[in-house]
Amino acid sequence: MSQLASASQLRMSFVRWALVVVPAIMLLGFLSGTVSGSGEDNAWFAELVKPEAQPPGWLFGVVWPILYLLMGIALAIILNARGARLRGIAIGLFLFQLALNLFWSPLFFGRHEVSAAFYLLLAIWIAALATTLVFGRIRALAAWLMVPYLAWLSFAAILNYQIDQLNPDAERLYVPAASSEIGV
Repeated sequence: MSQLASASQLRMSFVRWALVVVPAIMLLGFLSGTVSGSGEDNAWFAELVKPEAQPPGWLFGVVWPILYLLMGIALAIILNARGARLRGIAIGLFLFQLALNLFWSPLFFGRHEVSAAFYLLLAIWIAALATTLVFGRIRALAAWLMVPYLAWLSFAAILNYQIDQLNPDAERLYVPAASSEIGV
């Protein structure tokens, strides 16, 4: 017998990785957005002038879970590639770009740092591209699963830039909290 593991054992190893990694990434993405108050319900964001290309808010709630799912599957493929020469570097790059990604919502929606969030998006894009290229050296499918994420990051960077241009004082925009007082 020349194999260390059968095909079914390798498949089950991938499934185990995916069952841990995919929900973890999706949960982290959800927490990042929720903690920072991201979305159309954010009073500060609602006051900003939006570019014409701004999609409806519900679309972000559809796209991001799909992207996190694809990213999680891509990472599970790499984690399952035991013995691959660049595996450690690929995992490190993935975790780095994910950490940057998770910081974007708190920076943009929480701290209202629109310009800084744009530059962070550029860093995320570069890190995600590097991750995708290294993934491709290990498993082509893992790299292809990252392509929609790169495309969305490109679109998000354009939107972020346009919001920054349309709202030069966004960082100083004050939106008073809703009052619970009853007028007499």
